[in-house]
Amino acid sequence: MSNQFVQALNLAAGLILLTAVLTLWIRRVSTLVRLIALQGVALAVLVGTVAWHGHDQQLGLLAFGILALKAFVLPYLLRRVSTQPGEAETDPLVNVPASLLAAAALAAISYAVTRPLVALVPSAQVRATPVGLTIALIGLFVLLTRRRAVSQVIGFILIDNGIAVVAFLTTSGVPLVVELGSALDVLLAILVLQILTNRIQAVFGDTDLDGLRELRD
Repeated sequence: MSNQFVQALNLAAGLILLTAVLTLWIRRVSTLVRLIALQGVALAVLVGTVAWHGHDQQLGLLAFGILALKAFVLPYLLRRVSTQPGEAETDPLVNVPASLLAAAALAAISYAVTRPLVALVPSAQVRATPVGLTIALIGLFVLLTRRRAVSQVIGFILIDNGIAVVAFLTTSGVPLVVELGSALDVLLAILVLQILTNRIQAVFGDTDLDGLRELRD
Protein backbone atom coordinates (compact mmCIF):
# COMPACT_ATOMS: atom_id res chain seq x y z
CA MET A 1 0.00 0.00 0.00
CA SER A 2 1.61 3.22 -1.22
CA ASN A 3 2.32 6.13 1.07
CA GLN A 4 0.57 8.45 -1.40
CA PHE A 5 -2.66 6.48 -1.05
CA VAL A 6 -2.48 6.53 2.75
CA GLN A 7 -1.70 10.25 2.85
CA ALA A 8 -4.51 11.14 0.43
CA LEU A 9 -6.95 8.93 2.33
CA ASN A 10 -6.04 10.43 5.70
CA LEU A 11 -6.17 13.97 4.31
CA ALA A 12 -9.64 13.48 2.84
CA ALA A 13 -10.95 11.75 5.99
CA GLY A 14 -9.45 14.47 8.19
CA LEU A 15 -11.06 17.23 6.13
CA ILE A 16 -14.45 15.50 6.30
CA LEU A 17 -14.12 15.24 10.09
CA LEU A 18 -12.97 18.86 10.42
CA THR A 19 -15.95 20.20 8.49
CA ALA A 20 -18.29 18.12 10.64
CA VAL A 21 -16.80 19.52 13.86
CA LEU A 22 -16.96 23.08 12.50
CA THR A 23 -20.71 22.74 12.04
CA LEU A 24 -20.93 22.71 15.84
CA TRP A 25 -19.03 25.98 16.06
CA ILE A 26 -20.50 27.95 13.13
CA ARG A 27 -23.93 29.49 13.58
CA ARG A 28 -24.40 31.38 10.29
CA VAL A 29 -26.47 29.24 7.96
CA SER A 30 -24.72 30.41 4.78
CA THR A 31 -21.35 29.35 6.24
CA LEU A 32 -22.79 25.99 7.27
CA VAL A 33 -23.89 25.42 3.67
CA ARG A 34 -20.35 26.18 2.46
CA LEU A 35 -18.98 23.68 4.97
CA ILE A 36 -21.36 21.02 3.64
CA ALA A 37 -20.18 21.79 0.10
CA LEU A 38 -16.54 21.47 1.20
CA GLN A 39 -17.35 18.20 2.92
CA GLY A 40 -18.90 16.98 -0.32
CA VAL A 41 -15.66 17.74 -2.14
CA ALA A 42 -13.65 15.89 0.52
CA LEU A 43 -16.00 12.89 0.33
CA ALA A 44 -15.62 12.78 -3.46
CA VAL A 45 -11.82 12.91 -3.06
CA LEU A 46 -11.96 10.05 -0.56
CA VAL A 47 -14.07 7.91 -2.91
CA GLY A 48 -11.84 8.84 -5.85
CA THR A 49 -8.77 7.85 -3.85
CA VAL A 50 -10.25 4.45 -3.02
CA ALA A 51 -11.24 4.02 -6.68
CA TRP A 52 -7.73 4.95 -7.87
CA HIS A 53 -6.10 2.55 -5.43
CA GLY A 54 -8.41 -0.31 -6.40
CA HIS A 55 -8.45 0.53 -10.13
CA ASP A 56 -12.26 0.60 -9.95
CA GLN A 57 -13.70 2.62 -12.85
CA GLN A 58 -17.29 2.39 -11.64
CA LEU A 59 -16.30 3.73 -8.24
CA GLY A 60 -14.39 6.51 -9.98
CA LEU A 61 -17.54 7.52 -11.88
CA LEU A 62 -19.43 7.42 -8.60
CA ALA A 63 -16.88 9.84 -7.13
CA PHE A 64 -17.74 12.37 -9.86
CA GLY A 65 -21.43 11.83 -9.16
CA ILE A 66 -20.87 12.47 -5.45
CA LEU A 67 -18.90 15.62 -6.28
CA ALA A 68 -21.73 16.98 -8.44
CA LEU A 69 -24.49 16.06 -6.00
CA LYS A 70 -22.98 16.83 -2.59
CA ALA A 71 -20.66 19.70 -3.49
CA PHE A 72 -22.98 21.58 -5.86
CA VAL A 73 -26.59 20.35 -6.09
CA LEU A 74 -27.38 19.90 -2.38
CA PRO A 75 -25.68 23.16 -1.28
CA TYR A 76 -27.51 25.01 -4.06
CA LEU A 77 -30.85 23.64 -2.87
CA LEU A 78 -29.99 24.51 0.73
CA ARG A 79 -29.28 28.09 -0.32
CA ARG A 80 -32.64 28.18 -2.05
CA VAL A 81 -34.36 26.88 1.08
CA SER A 82 -32.70 29.43 3.36
CA THR A 83 -35.08 32.39 3.31
CA GLN A 84 -32.41 34.80 4.55
CA PRO A 85 -28.89 33.93 3.30
CA GLY A 86 -27.18 35.74 6.16
CA GLU A 87 -29.38 34.45 8.96
CA ALA A 88 -27.77 32.82 11.98
CA GLU A 89 -28.79 29.82 14.01
CA THR A 90 -30.68 30.80 17.12
CA ASP A 91 -29.29 29.67 20.45
CA PRO A 92 -28.95 25.87 20.11
CA LEU A 93 -30.07 23.59 22.88
CA VAL A 94 -26.36 22.94 23.67
CA ASN A 95 -23.85 25.81 23.58
CA VAL A 96 -20.67 25.74 21.47
CA PRO A 97 -18.14 24.68 24.18
CA ALA A 98 -20.38 21.86 25.35
CA SER A 99 -21.01 20.84 21.72
CA LEU A 100 -17.27 20.59 21.04
CA LEU A 101 -16.80 18.51 24.18
CA ALA A 102 -19.65 16.30 23.00
CA ALA A 103 -17.90 15.90 19.64
CA ALA A 104 -14.74 14.78 21.41
CA ALA A 105 -16.76 12.27 23.45
CA LEU A 106 -18.49 10.98 20.31
CA ALA A 107 -15.10 10.56 18.61
CA ALA A 108 -13.82 8.57 21.59
CA ILE A 109 -16.92 6.36 21.50
CA SER A 110 -16.49 5.81 17.76
CA TYR A 111 -12.86 4.75 18.13
CA ALA A 112 -13.79 2.40 20.98
CA VAL A 113 -16.67 0.81 19.08
CA THR A 114 -14.66 0.26 15.88
CA ARG A 115 -11.51 -1.01 17.64
CA PRO A 116 -12.41 -4.71 17.13
CA LEU A 117 -12.96 -4.10 13.41
CA VAL A 118 -9.66 -2.25 13.05
CA ALA A 119 -7.86 -5.04 14.93
CA LEU A 120 -9.44 -7.61 12.62
CA VAL A 121 -8.53 -5.79 9.39
CA PRO A 122 -5.63 -3.40 10.16
CA SER A 123 -5.58 -1.65 6.78
CA ALA A 124 -5.36 2.10 6.17
CA GLN A 125 -8.95 2.19 4.95
CA VAL A 126 -10.40 0.37 7.95
CA ARG A 127 -8.30 2.41 10.39
CA ALA A 128 -10.12 5.51 9.10
CA THR A 129 -13.63 4.10 9.68
CA PRO A 130 -13.99 5.72 13.14
CA VAL A 131 -14.04 9.04 11.27
CA GLY A 132 -17.20 8.03 9.41
CA LEU A 133 -18.95 6.88 12.58
CA THR A 134 -17.95 10.09 14.36
CA ILE A 135 -19.40 12.19 11.54
CA ALA A 136 -22.67 10.27 11.63
CA LEU A 137 -22.93 10.75 15.41
CA ILE A 138 -22.13 14.46 15.09
CA GLY A 139 -24.87 14.70 12.48
CA LEU A 140 -27.33 13.11 14.88
CA PHE A 141 -26.19 15.55 17.58
CA VAL A 142 -26.77 18.51 15.22
CA LEU A 143 -30.18 17.12 14.29
CA LEU A 144 -31.20 16.97 17.95
CA THR A 145 -29.74 20.26 19.19
CA ARG A 146 -30.27 22.80 16.40
CA ARG A 147 -33.50 24.75 16.11
CA ARG A 148 -33.62 25.98 12.52
CA ALA A 149 -35.00 23.66 9.88
CA VAL A 150 -32.03 24.19 7.53
CA SER A 151 -29.58 23.36 10.31
CA GLN A 152 -31.45 20.14 11.04
CA VAL A 153 -31.29 19.10 7.39
CA ILE A 154 -27.54 19.75 7.53
CA GLY A 155 -27.43 17.31 10.43
CA PHE A 156 -29.26 14.78 8.27
CA ILE A 157 -26.70 15.28 5.49
CA LEU A 158 -23.87 14.74 7.99
CA ILE A 159 -25.42 11.43 9.00
CA ASP A 160 -25.69 10.41 5.36
CA ASN A 161 -22.07 11.41 4.66
CA GLY A 162 -20.82 9.57 7.73
CA ILE A 163 -22.59 6.38 6.70
CA ALA A 164 -21.15 6.76 3.18
CA VAL A 165 -17.61 7.14 4.57
CA VAL A 166 -17.94 3.93 6.59
CA ALA A 167 -19.38 2.08 3.59
CA PHE A 168 -16.66 3.18 1.19
CA LEU A 169 -13.83 2.49 3.62
CA THR A 170 -15.00 -0.94 4.77
CA THR A 171 -16.35 -2.34 1.50
CA SER A 172 -14.47 -0.18 -1.06
CA GLY A 173 -17.78 1.15 -2.25
CA VAL A 174 -21.51 0.59 -2.22
CA PRO A 175 -23.74 -0.35 -5.16
CA LEU A 176 -24.58 2.64 -7.33
CA VAL A 177 -28.31 2.15 -6.85
CA VAL A 178 -27.88 2.30 -3.05
CA GLU A 179 -25.96 5.57 -3.20
CA LEU A 180 -28.49 7.06 -5.62
CA GLY A 181 -31.34 5.97 -3.36
CA SER A 182 -29.69 7.64 -0.38
CA ALA A 183 -29.10 10.81 -2.40
CA LEU A 184 -32.74 10.90 -3.50
CA ASP A 185 -33.81 10.63 0.15
CA VAL A 186 -31.76 13.72 0.94
CA LEU A 187 -33.14 15.58 -2.08
CA LEU A 188 -36.69 14.70 -1.05
CA ALA A 189 -36.01 15.92 2.50
CA ILE A 190 -34.73 19.25 1.16
CA LEU A 191 -37.71 19.69 -1.17
CA VAL A 192 -40.12 18.99 1.69
CA LEU A 193 -38.10 21.39 3.85
CA GLN A 194 -38.48 24.12 1.25
CA ILE A 195 -42.25 23.82 1.40
CA LEU A 196 -42.28 23.71 5.20
CA THR A 197 -39.93 26.67 5.65
CA ASN A 198 -42.02 28.77 3.29
CA ARG A 199 -45.11 27.95 5.35
CA ILE A 200 -43.31 28.57 8.67
CA GLN A 201 -41.94 31.87 7.36
CA ALA A 202 -45.41 32.94 6.23
CA VAL A 203 -47.09 32.07 9.53
CA PHE A 204 -44.42 32.90 12.12
CA GLY A 205 -42.12 35.27 10.22
CA ASP A 206 -39.11 33.08 11.06
CA THR A 207 -37.77 29.57 10.47
CA ASP A 208 -37.01 28.84 14.10
CA LEU A 209 -38.80 25.55 14.83
CA ASP A 210 -39.49 26.63 18.41
CA GLY A 211 -42.31 28.70 16.93
CA LEU A 212 -44.16 25.48 16.21
CA ARG A 213 -44.71 25.03 19.93
CA GLU A 214 -47.41 27.68 19.66
CA LEU A 215 -49.50 25.15 17.71
CA ARG A 216 -50.02 23.19 20.92
CA ASP A 217 -51.82 26.10 22.61
